[in-house]
Amino acid sequence: MNIIAQSGKRLSDWSERNMPNPYLFAVILTFIAYFMGWILTENGPMDMIEHWYNGFWKYLTFAMQMVLILVTGHALAIAPGVHPFLKRLARIPKTGGQAVLLTAYIATTITYLNWGLGLIVAAIFAREVAKAGYAKKIHFHYPLLAATAYTGQMVWHIGPSTSAGLLSATKGHVFEKIFGIIPITESVFTPYAILMAIMLCLIVIPITMWLMTPKDPDECRGIDACLDIEKYAPELMESKDLDKEEKPSPIKKKGFADMLESSWVISYLVGLAGVIYIIYYFATKGVSLNLNIFNFIFLIAGIILHRTPIRYVRAISTATPGASGIILQFPFYAGIMGMISYSGLAVIITTWFLGFATAASFPIITWITGGIVNIFIPSGGGEWGVIGGIIGQISLDLGVPVGKSIIAYGCGDMWTNMFQPFWAIALLGITGLRARDIMGYCIVLMIVSAPFIALGLYFFPY
Repeated sequence: MNIIAQSGKRLSDWSERNMPNPYLFAVILTFIAYFMGWILTENGPMDMIEHWYNGFWKYLTFAMQMVLILVTGHALAIAPGVHPFLKRLARIPKTGGQAVLLTAYIATTITYLNWGLGLIVAAIFAREVAKAGYAKKIHFHYPLLAATAYTGQMVWHIGPSTSAGLLSATKGHVFEKIFGIIPITESVFTPYAILMAIMLCLIVIPITMWLMTPKDPDECRGIDACLDIEKYAPELMESKDLDKEEKPSPIKKKGFADMLESSWVISYLVGLAGVIYIIYYFATKGVSLNLNIFNFIFLIAGIILHRTPIRYVRAISTATPGASGIILQFPFYAGIMGMISYSGLAVIITTWFLGFATAASFPIITWITGGIVNIFIPSGGGEWGVIGGIIGQISLDLGVPVGKSIIAYGCGDMWTNMFQPFWAIALLGITGLRARDIMGYCIVLMIVSAPFIALGLYFFPY
């Protein structure tokens, strides 16, 4: 057994015994941030509690934007034409290794384009691959498939849906007076970011996850060993025929309200208006992406693909439970942001790390700084709102392009997602697994990828 496979097995066993529920993870980090602020700054115990409370409500708008990305992405992923395609694609793998590789490429490619859509599509795809394997009596290791679906979160922040990049490209952003507006053509659409994405998406992530695939069928835990099949995949109890697509039950039109709910005309009119505005937006603003236009695009696409208002309402209802953990936990992480930001702890931590930097080493130190802070503030945009000003100012002082520093920060933010389970909440809801089932494999990837990211940040051309 290769060293990566051994590490995956051992860390998976460790994770199953010791990784707490994501909510408890947030609570533990809250206490750590509280005591760090109390000890390392001049703030007293009551000051830290006040900072915690004030931070709770500071990022409500941003939290809603994150929820919408997740929910509209989920609704799009289960739309007619999308979900059936994923089910057909899931039948391709013939071995456990093939299943992991295909899941990795699906997860990283789509998440690179949009983190919310990629997270949901990858989770659904991993579940469908596991179901297909069960039906064909092929041994697929379901926890590893789910972990592989989560690995897309290690590439998203150097892609078009980058929070830090989009926020820095938005007029009136909080750091505009420090470093101005940085268009995404100077951050994610540079050779620096594109080469990093190619390396991670095509080589590092797929091969690492593939190397952890169990070779012994007895070590594989299929979907039937992990879940209640009657609850999560009842169709497998009735038939092994995966070629038969499920068709929605016909809607009985009983009156005017039913006619409106089932009217494709209404959805297409709303969709047409949305498409007209999207075309107008890019025609007048160019490639000026931000969180709002991303959400709007996926909202309109979902409305059009679901065809009728009631189908889209049902899709959103199906998607919303996946965001419940974010709704609960985001205020706690906002509270941590409040303690770290208002107490001055962010300045102390960031300045201490970046104080060692030279122009050449600055991207690597920014990456490490972003990775550490991400554990406490697992929100790319929220974290950037706390430390982005310091990174931008030091970047200017050292003569490093701010766009390059945004990419280095993004690498750190997404790198420790493989240890921080916050964004896995929706995936866990779809796959039916626990954080402790998948995080061991993710931690191995975080360790293996570190030297590749460091070398890329140092040597890739900007």
